[in-house]
Amino acid sequence: MIESNQKDLPFRRALFCGLGSIGQRHLRNLRFLLGEDVEIIAYRARGLDYVLDDQGGIIPGASLAEKYNVKLFRSLDEALNDKPDVAFITNPNPFHLPAARAAADAGCHLFIEKPLAETVEGIDELIEAVARKKLTAFVAYQFRFHPGMKKVKEIIDSGRLGRVIAAHIVNGEYIPDWHPYEDYRETHPARRDLGGGCLNIQTHELDLGLWLLGMPRRVYAVGGQLSRLETDVEDSVSILLDCEFEGRPLPLHIHLDYLQRPPQRVCEIVGDAGRLRYDYYANEVVVYDTEARTTEITTFHQFQRNQMFIDELNHFLDCIAGNAEPLIDLHEGRRSVLISLAAHASLNSGEATGITDA
Repeated sequence: MIESNQKDLPFRRALFCGLGSIGQRHLRNLRFLLGEDVEIIAYRARGLDYVLDDQGGIIPGASLAEKYNVKLFRSLDEALNDKPDVAFITNPNPFHLPAARAAADAGCHLFIEKPLAETVEGIDELIEAVARKKLTAFVAYQFRFHPGMKKVKEIIDSGRLGRVIAAHIVNGEYIPDWHPYEDYRETHPARRDLGGGCLNIQTHELDLGLWLLGMPRRVYAVGGQLSRLETDVEDSVSILLDCEFEGRPLPLHIHLDYLQRPPQRVCEIVGDAGRLRYDYYANEVVVYDTEARTTEITTFHQFQRNQMFIDELNHFLDCIAGNAEPLIDLHEGRRSVLISLAAHASLNSGEATGITDA
């Protein structure tokens, strides 16, 4: 069962910049948590009106405006003139930063879908605007709220694995299966002009590497548009990140692709006292203790995927209410952008790229 932890109203009017798949998920969850008392307005550039259910299927004959009581605008300026208190930035990647900056200038708290931006240009100005206006800004990397990944973080931090010496993270999913109701070739993950490609779309794994093991010093990436998929973006990339963990060098390998059927999403950490493997689709964390030669398996079979979206939204509401600090703030979101940019640069140059965490 999905847990709501329903909140008192921290705001009265919420703006959604984009209501595609992820925007509609956050809209459903916001209605679930806060009910009908929050007024919803939306800026929609394309004006598509399909309504999705929890499983990503289209609800025949349904209208977004009617089902969720949404007031629609075709202009961002007009939507902001309606005085929203909060903005959910859920449009395609290239438009995240411009929409977030406009909303911050209008005094909105910000819930920004990952990635924060495609470039670091303008991020510092957004950080300054948010600080000056005393706003809350959160970058939505929901896997930090998954109990399996929280278990991985807990085990690493506890020292149970001894000295961590290597890590391996994989996310492979067949892109035509993502949104079966639309042609994958027209979706933003498949189009360079809309910010697509593995390194811009599958950034959860970059954020998880940053969260678990820290900022890398250098990045080396190999891959590109390798398959027969009809895209103009990289569909398979392997990245080697040179991290420094607890004062020692640590290699982290991240593999991303648009191709795997069935999908694979795993995280493996190797230490000199043990190793662990988190498997998202198996819903389990397996820990092997080298000295005791024992295996511990923790399962999360009752966990429903939407709960991590609920939990991150609850966290955002707590931050607005002043009861918490954002787990992924704009500074943290900027760091994952730096990793992505370094991987892009390495992919293009064929050489390792250094990162300055400035």
